Amino acid sequence: MTRILAIETSCDETAAAVVQDGRRILSNRVASQIAMHRRFGGVFPEVASRQHVLAIQTVVGDALAEAGVDRVADLGAIAVTHGPGLAGSLLVGVNAAKGLAFASGRPLIPVNHLEGHIYSNWVDTADNPGAVDEFPVLVLIVSGGHTQLVLMTGHGEYRLLGRTLDDAAGEAFDKVARLLELGYPGGPAIQKASAGVTTGRFSLPRPLMQRGEHRFNFSYSGLKTAVLNLTRQLEKEGIDPREPTTAAEIAAEFQAAAVEVLVEKTADASQEYNARQVCICGGVSANRALRVAAQVRCAELGIPLHIPAFPLCTDNAAMIGAAAFFRQQGVGLAAFRNLGVDVHASLPLPTH
Repeated sequence: MTRILAIETSCDETAAAVVQDGRRILSNRVASQIAMHRRFGGVFPEVASRQHVLAIQTVVGDALAEAGVDRVADLGAIAVTHGPGLAGSLLVGVNAAKGLAFASGRPLIPVNHLEGHIYSNWVDTADNPGAVDEFPVLVLIVSGGHTQLVLMTGHGEYRLLGRTLDDAAGEAFDKVARLLELGYPGGPAIQKASAGVTTGRFSLPRPLMQRGEHRFNFSYSGLKTAVLNLTRQLEKEGIDPREPTTAAEIAAEFQAAAVEVLVEKTADASQEYNARQVCICGGVSANRALRVAAQVRCAELGIPLHIPAFPLCTDNAAMIGAAAFFRQQGVGLAAFRNLGVDVHASLPLPTH
């Protein structure tokens, strides 16, 4: 039995969790800063790092108490996100983890944030059992900063098939929501505005859907610009694009376009590489339209689909603990005695 204390502070969530054997959550605490950043329309990096400093001790203490851990030395290891993310935010988590590892003598496992999202699919919850160890697995990572298609051929073995060439899907959701004055964060705001819209009043492009060089790549800058051009055209016609009904119809069409591209490229890649499972992860995987469309498409193809429970879609520490467990399986905890862990704001997923 291996219990790992995990810490995640890559952006604006201060999170800590204790995870057992990579799948069972003993505790999972998150202090969110969404309300604080809402007035900026996005994450303000300096504010985020300061809030992490204020929250980290309490969040870690609460996670340990909830898991029934009296001493950090009783744990198998400590894991921490060391990139990618906001450098100032990452530093808070990494320094806290280093201090705990040094004081307790526990191994320190640095974890790639994107790998954490991947392993959110392996975490068991009451109503959502985790993925099974059957490879290859086609993984769609879709969040505010990343949109990637990855072929997972084994634990810790990744091949990058495609990525966004410009904006990430989650970033496009935020920017379109801001344009339509729907609120922040953009994903939930657009989902809420789109609910119940049945008309096809507007039509937006589905970028890079053709086969060829960019078959598995994504592009959301053009879709975002198409929404901007649509709002300007409506204004020329004397129509307010931010009027609730009109904004909802634009939001619904944007969401439909964004989701269709994500789902169809994922389905195409899963067939191309004979995937035995499809996993979707990252903040945008909480989007209900995406979840429903992916379920329908994977059912048509006869491929099992795994999407994490809603609390595990957005940034959390349980996924970091899961990733750390599977990372150390092949080499053992003794390989992680080096406390010289540094932060890497642009750390890529280790692919081949």
